[in-house]
Amino acid sequence: MSDTNPEKKRDVWLAIRRGLKLNCPACGHGRIMAGYLRQAEGCLHCGERTGDIRADDGPAWATILLVGHLISPMFFVFANRDASKLWVPFLGVAGLVIVLTLLLLPRMKGLFVGLIWASRAGETEPG
Repeated sequence: MSDTNPEKKRDVWLAIRRGLKLNCPACGHGRIMAGYLRQAEGCLHCGERTGDIRADDGPAWATILLVGHLISPMFFVFANRDASKLWVPFLGVAGLVIVLTLLLLPRMKGLFVGLIWASRAGETEPG
């Protein structure tokens, strides 16, 4: 059931949404991950192979960018002259950074895998 028609256009936004949900970009039912960040070789539902798609550093870059933009305003909220009172807010912000990073990183990988799958990047041209 794999998509073998190279002429068929793939919906990029649908593949991105499915990737963010960690689902197969082709059918939306199977899982795209076999572990926390390890990709499944293919979809168990439709058979689409996604294990060869390499997202490389894209997910880490996007996670850092997003978490940094979400957390940086907090530095202005907690900025004051008395540094002795900053350890509690620091621990809270550090914990939030860790939680957000752990939640977003696999979803960013799913986003990139979906985007690469939809754009057919890396596929060879038919002979």
